[in-house]
Amino acid sequence: MSDVARVSAIEIRNRIQAGDALLVCAYNSDDKFASFHLEGAVSFSEFQRMAPTLAKNKELVFYCA
Repeated sequence: MSDVARVSAIEIRNRIQAGDALLVCAYNSDDKFASFHLEGAVSFSEFQRMAPTLAKNKELVFYCA
């Protein structure tokens, strides 16, 4: 098994703001997303709708709070 690369929150934020990465709130509930999402995040249901059209090399960052 390979090691997981660690990146800082600032580095991820910069990638998201530049459009190089997509921030996905991993909650299945849209209600939880509405209450707890981070700025710039998409809901898991929105991600599922977008998935077929996303570039294969798009960096995805999943989180839950």
